[in-house]
Amino acid sequence: MRQVWVTELEEGEIGEDDAVMAVAQAMCCGSVEIRLAAGGRANLIATENCCALVDDELLKQINCTSSVVIATVTNYRYARAGERVATVKSAPFAVAQSQLDTVLSILNERGAILQARPVRDPGVAVLYTDPVHGDRARTLFEPVVQQRTERYGGSLRYAMSAVEQEEPVARSLQHLLRTKPAVVLVASTTAPAGPEDVVGRALVRLGAHIERFLAPVEPGNLMLLSYKDDVPIVSAPCCFRSIKPNVVDLILPPILAKYRISGWEIACLGHGGLLT
Repeated sequence: MRQVWVTELEEGEIGEDDAVMAVAQAMCCGSVEIRLAAGGRANLIATENCCALVDDELLKQINCTSSVVIATVTNYRYARAGERVATVKSAPFAVAQSQLDTVLSILNERGAILQARPVRDPGVAVLYTDPVHGDRARTLFEPVVQQRTERYGGSLRYAMSAVEQEEPVARSLQHLLRTKPAVVLVASTTAPAGPEDVVGRALVRLGAHIERFLAPVEPGNLMLLSYKDDVPIVSAPCCFRSIKPNVVDLILPPILAKYRISGWEIACLGHGGLLT
């Protein structure tokens, strides 16, 4: 080697490694650790199984500034321990201190871009319903429900079957709620026309709050999301016949991470909601 090139920082500049570490520390929270990599890069690694919540608008704002950019996994993405969930990269060698201060000021004011919410004690309860015999739904759907639950770190702990009538469905849901699951899934062989149908009426009878009917996701348009106190109850007709991606794959990771999804957030799933 005949030549060695070096860079000397000028006044008002900060080195690339220091810059990306400062941004990485300000942009994340939760079950994540920061690892410095070569070339002015910091990687954010999940320290346990978790769900990544991403503030997309804040991410866009930061990426419109100069000198530092951030890439993350998609919002609501389930990540296993050791998986990279984000990376921060700077311009080569140095970043203007004023530009870094602007980025850090925005993050300090707005909060984290990425939350890595841990998936802990993710017990799932399931109610299988059918107009004739609930066990028919259980026979049809249980293997897929098991696979889908385990895919996102959940454990299928409690299950019941019921005839799809208002009183038996409400009674069964009440029994399942006593087990204090992270979520109750309703796997039905029918496709409801709205909250006025059997499952919706049973939820009202139970005292649950109907958060949202209809999701801009295909498959899974007829999803019904409700809450009984802090426990989400998700009816997703036709979503347990196959392991192909559907609306349950989008909302189950944050639910298992004990994040309360709102009706507005369901409405925002339309961009990218065409899954097949």
